[in-house]
Amino acid sequence: MNDPTCKACQGSWPKEDHFIADLGLSKAYLHDDQFFPGWTIVLFKRHATELFDLAPTERIQLMEEVSLVAKTLAQVYEAKKINYELLGNQLPHIHWHVIPRLTGDPAPLEPVWQVPHSAVSLSVEQIQASIARIRQRLF
Repeated sequence: MNDPTCKACQGSWPKEDHFIADLGLSKAYLHDDQFFPGWTIVLFKRHATELFDLAPTERIQLMEEVSLVAKTLAQVYEAKKINYELLGNQLPHIHWHVIPRLTGDPAPLEPVWQVPHSAVSLSVEQIQASIARIRQRLF
């Protein structure tokens, strides 16, 4: 069941050309802003707003999918730490922000939301190369 007013359900977010992989219950996408390299979105396929809306088996599988993406990003980007965010205030549809935090991070003790920066948009070629690197290790 999808919500026709939801950007995720409509398919207008995340951008389709940022698609990394279908994971089962979710899909992974490279985030538009790559100020933090490797920032990835794991989007639950059907509309749900809270983890408690999911069946226990769905929660377990979703966490396995998020963990797979996190482990892959840690390897690809040689992350010191992975940040996980499940907020939903701006987009009430279950989606995880999985963010590698790297050596040389400009604010290693701050959440990404509090780090002032200009968004970094990659070229089409850079997006494709990043996605290819992630896919190569993902499965």
